Amino acid sequence: MSPATSSPAERQKSHPALAKVPEITLLFWAIKIISTGVGEAFSDFLAHRYSPLAVAPFGVVLLVIALYVQIRASAYNAWRYWGAVSAVAITGTMLADGLHVKVGLSYTVTTAGCLILLALVLSAWYRVEHTLSIHSIYTLRRELFYWATVISTFALGTAAGDFTANTLHLGFLASGFLFLGLFALPGLAYRFLKWSEVFCFWFAYIMTRPLGASFADYLGVSKERGGIAIGTGIVSLVGAVLIVILVAVVDRRERAAGHQ
Repeated sequence: MSPATSSPAERQKSHPALAKVPEITLLFWAIKIISTGVGEAFSDFLAHRYSPLAVAPFGVVLLVIALYVQIRASAYNAWRYWGAVSAVAITGTMLADGLHVKVGLSYTVTTAGCLILLALVLSAWYRVEHTLSIHSIYTLRRELFYWATVISTFALGTAAGDFTANTLHLGFLASGFLFLGLFALPGLAYRFLKWSEVFCFWFAYIMTRPLGASFADYLGVSKERGGIAIGTGIVSLVGAVLIVILVAVVDRRERAAGHQ
């Protein structure tokens, strides 16, 4: 069967280099959650030392460069991919926080707005491509839809985490455990109730953002804000080191398996 007539799953299995996203493993989820925490902490670190308006262009430039490098590449590479995800984590936090701090929108409004944005992106993706499976990311158009979805999930997750911690007054720690339970839910539903793999993946993916951000805030921010005041700079640094170590492990395993 030729690539033109084979299914997305068959194309990925026979041509792994065509897939522009990593395999979904425990390491994938670990790096994803840590990257969300780093994005939250580093964005806060910059915002409290410089004007948010001054650091916003830095975030946008970082995001554009990282996505350009990722999308222009002809094949998947762990360092490129996770570099793009980390850039989305930082810039997504800046933009979502800016809607609240600078524009003055409530967390209720930003959460609802980001949810609508995500729904529109997913609807457009499905309408055009007839699939939302990440195993089918082997064309430019699908990759653009994928990254638009990723950006939307980060914005929604940032707003949702702030909504539960501040508007609902749960605090960062309780919010973290709430989203931890919600993150685990689709995995259990997929395993025992046979829910849709695509739905379970994207539900869990969305939950990783407020999950990582809530725990990062709890560790990093001041006691007056509900944290334990380790410092956003330290949380950012430790998280970044963990990401580098885990991505190096993933990269080594993938190279040994001949995926790159």
